[in-house]
Amino acid sequence: MTGDSSGPPERLHREAQWVTVAVLGKTRGNRGEVTAEPFSSKSERYQSLQQVYLFGTGQPVAVEEVWFHDGVLIFKFAGIDTISDAEQLRGAEVRIPMSERAPLEEGEYFQSDLVGCEVVERHTGQSLGRVVDWADAGSGLLVLESGALIPFARSICVAIDPARKRIEVDLPEGLKELGVEGKKAP
Repeated sequence: MTGDSSGPPERLHREAQWVTVAVLGKTRGNRGEVTAEPFSSKSERYQSLQQVYLFGTGQPVAVEEVWFHDGVLIFKFAGIDTISDAEQLRGAEVRIPMSERAPLEEGEYFQSDLVGCEVVERHTGQSLGRVVDWADAGSGLLVLESGALIPFARSICVAIDPARKRIEVDLPEGLKELGVEGKKAP
């Protein structure tokens, strides 16, 4: 980020206090509504949003209304009443404080908590790399720093510990040969 004179450690600390729940897309309608790519599989999560922070614009904003239309998430923000206003929001991340994340059911994880986890083969201790992203291809895929993809399934990801930043996996035969490579974990 340019213009941030506080330096990387402080900026990263501030970034770690937020969670992105959506990224804004194109305008919809003529009342200042904007589409968004949701980052939660729980659509009811969005109904409770009252105030969010738009990173990329640097402003907190009140949520007037949020709904799904034909499977597309739509936001209407207070004070954003025209197409021109809404166009300026394109690409902004809709974030909330970490403390406001929705509670999870047993066995559920926030995607953001999985990023940074080391993926280790359970039986060999071999490190396959760190998770750098999440891909949603019908079911979740962990994207490793090498570009390798690992299905996020209970039968494969057998021990998940976001607090320790570790995911133990039992890879099906042949998956490793498709590009999941690693090194022995310390």
